[in-house]
Amino acid sequence: MKQGFDSLFLVLEAICYLGYLWAAVIFCQKYVSVSKRNGLLFTVGAFMGRTLLAMLNQQFLVCYIVVQMLDHTVLIGLMVILFQGEKEKKFLAASMIITVQTLIMDVCGSLLSGVTLIFKHTIQKIPVPLIEEWESSIIVCVGFGIAILAIGRTAAHVSSVFYHKSRKWYLMLAIPLLMMVGLSDVAGWGACHGVMVRSAGNMGLYFDQIVSHAEYGVMAALSIFAAGLYVFGMERIDLEQKKSSQYHSQIAVYKMLQEQYSQSEGLRHDMKNHIIALLGLFQNKEWEKLGEYLHQMEGNSLQTGGDVTGNKAVDALLYQKRKQAEREHILWECDVQIPKGCGILEFDLCILFGNILDNALEACERLSNNQHPFVNIQGKAVKKCFLIGVKNSMETAEPHQTKSMDKRAWEHGIGLRNVRDVVQKYQGVVDIKADGGSFFISILIPMEVSA
Repeated sequence: MKQGFDSLFLVLEAICYLGYLWAAVIFCQKYVSVSKRNGLLFTVGAFMGRTLLAMLNQQFLVCYIVVQMLDHTVLIGLMVILFQGEKEKKFLAASMIITVQTLIMDVCGSLLSGVTLIFKHTIQKIPVPLIEEWESSIIVCVGFGIAILAIGRTAAHVSSVFYHKSRKWYLMLAIPLLMMVGLSDVAGWGACHGVMVRSAGNMGLYFDQIVSHAEYGVMAALSIFAAGLYVFGMERIDLEQKKSSQYHSQIAVYKMLQEQYSQSEGLRHDMKNHIIALLGLFQNKEWEKLGEYLHQMEGNSLQTGGDVTGNKAVDALLYQKRKQAEREHILWECDVQIPKGCGILEFDLCILFGNILDNALEACERLSNNQHPFVNIQGKAVKKCFLIGVKNSMETAEPHQTKSMDKRAWEHGIGLRNVRDVVQKYQGVVDIKADGGSFFISILIPMEVSA
């Protein structure tokens, strides 16, 4: 009867493990390509691998650490082989899943084991209580359940870690996580072989178990905190470095535009002298020198290409972007009027238009041949606010993906984060939408707010 009872809980434990594997598949689907067939193959393969390792351990009493390392290796290997995408990205996804599952189950196992022992000792009056097999199975099942929830929560908060990163970055995050898992496995091996933390004095096996579970649980909890701090701390550092790099690039462009303005102003100031010189060359029929003179004047002039907005810096920026659009055969429509005294610094205007148009043109360049790329820019005063609206074509998304794309726009674009910083500086609002094959961004900035 007892053997059948224990077998029932082992089956329940196996079902929970299958649930954990399927949660791992869903986690990976957010960041790499996973077909239903490969997801099923991964689940079956990982389950069979764990079953074989359990049988091997039971038959030959293989070292606990070896079994755990083989189990992790099978999980990582199946993800790398069956799923599509960068190997390093798949390696990081597997490392995160294993870390969350291992540490969460360590915390839950220590906590629930301690509570069970205290209940047996105080309520059931058992002098030296021990965890029975069926109780251990229940604890494992609860741990898997909480681990599944934790994996889902983790997937919702680490999306930025997996986008626009180098392969070195993925490895740099994955290896320390696996080292934490290794330390946890070593501690688990010690607990399984009677290496427990002794209670103060000589208070007996019961108190030794309680203290050992408490210390093991605290260690796992601190490891979870350290893992989260490391992952999100590294992501924050990477984000700040990219923002700083982009700001420096924008400053360089802005300085270049200022130099062009100076050259253009000098050209206008000396226009009378230039006309006299040109007339002289014309009258003397020195056509070659006349052509060279005109080419030199063209090189020193600041061209705006007709996008007259009321701001010279924005005019020059829009001219450059329009030329880029023409080279890529992108339909360009622009109607921007920047009101005088709007209170927005020239540099900030270049950040807004520059970053938005960079993303718009990049999205158009990724289109397939059968789609028609376009960029439409609007900018005008609306009551006491300055409104910027940009619409561009983009790759057509599936209906279920459109909603999530609005959120990911902020998470994965450093340029758009710089846009958000400028909008917040002027106490404005921004709205982003993706609808079918079009992407919309609109910005509304109060003009009476001083920078």
